[in-house]
Amino acid sequence: MFTRRGGRCVARFAPGEAAVLHQVVAEVMALLSDGFDRADPVVERLFPDVYPEDPAGSADLRRYTDDDLKTAKLDQARSILSVLPADGGEVRLDPEQAETWLRALTDVRLALGLRLDIRDDTDLEAELDDAVLRDPTSPRVGQLSVYAYLTYLQESLLEALVS
Repeated sequence: MFTRRGGRCVARFAPGEAAVLHQVVAEVMALLSDGFDRADPVVERLFPDVYPEDPAGSADLRRYTDDDLKTAKLDQARSILSVLPADGGEVRLDPEQAETWLRALTDVRLALGLRLDIRDDTDLEAELDDAVLRDPTSPRVGQLSVYAYLTYLQESLLEALVS
């Protein structure tokens, strides 16, 4: 997907790919903007306790850092939406933009992965194959496919950035 051309990471997005990426990024932005519920496991994953053994210390630190961290995550997500044409097309990222995209894609993958119960030891290909065999029209098949696409997109961007 992403390749290195000169000092830029370049990719061409089909309209469907752009639409999916816009949707999942917008969903994470809504999660961070609407209510910001710390009881939501995704919010907790995106904003983990720095001192899990010291709840009071963690709460105190959150008081000073959550707003800035939330703003940074929203800005990173907006960077994808601002560069990616809604109907698809070419994206050219300088190294700073590429790093911002990587952070935003990490947040999107963390959110979706948690909702899908994907862990480090999950064999995504086997999980997707199993879901297709059980019911190829299930929402889980689509969600796993989106997760796999985001993984591929992030890996290709990282490879282009370091090459």
